[in-house]
Amino acid sequence: MKKIATTALEKSPVTAATLDPAPVNITPDYWLDACKHLVKKDRVMKRLIPQFGDASLQSRGDAFSTLARSIVGQQISVKAAQTVWHRFAALPKAMMPAHILKLKVDDMRAAGLSARKVEYLVDLSIHFDAGTVHVKDWAAMDDEAIIAELVAIRGIGRWTAEMFLMFYLTRPNVLPLDDVGLINGISKNYFSGESVSRSDAREVAAAWAPYCSVATWYIWRSLDPLSVVGSA
Repeated sequence: MKKIATTALEKSPVTAATLDPAPVNITPDYWLDACKHLVKKDRVMKRLIPQFGDASLQSRGDAFSTLARSIVGQQISVKAAQTVWHRFAALPKAMMPAHILKLKVDDMRAAGLSARKVEYLVDLSIHFDAGTVHVKDWAAMDDEAIIAELVAIRGIGRWTAEMFLMFYLTRPNVLPLDDVGLINGISKNYFSGESVSRSDAREVAAAWAPYCSVATWYIWRSLDPLSVVGSA
């Protein structure tokens, strides 16, 4: 899959966490049960899952920096995003909302950020600094409630919010129907390469619940075994 962060329908599952130099391997508590469920319920998963051994999700960073990286990486290559992120991250005393809000726009632009991305990062910082995103409550909130909080921030769409749920919060049952990798993977593995609609994809995924995140991860791996590293 392409390693370019563009629009939601053009993105691969390489998320903001790709930019993090220190990934932390995790295995969610539900992972083994999810694999057993998927192997039992779905013929494609029965074939795919054994191909990837003990590999599973990775999670990195903190919520604020993960989302900031996602914004920085929009519409540019992973390599370019890494360069811009390191320049930007060198500006504040710490990657915290209050410190970002003290930065000068000219300095942020000089780091390689577009005017729009500067606006997005400022809006992200305002939301976190003001407490309008309830990070401490997320564990008790359902997926759609968290998505609603995140998409209220400029520069964060549903795709980014779903990647964040999957990779940062490791929610087990996220189905990112706007993800081109998922749609292409379903087409390849279930429809012999024929084009599929969101409705087709949703029908296939009915057998995956309540572990759509895990199945999606394996579908991505079927397209590019090395690129899915986790997040956004």
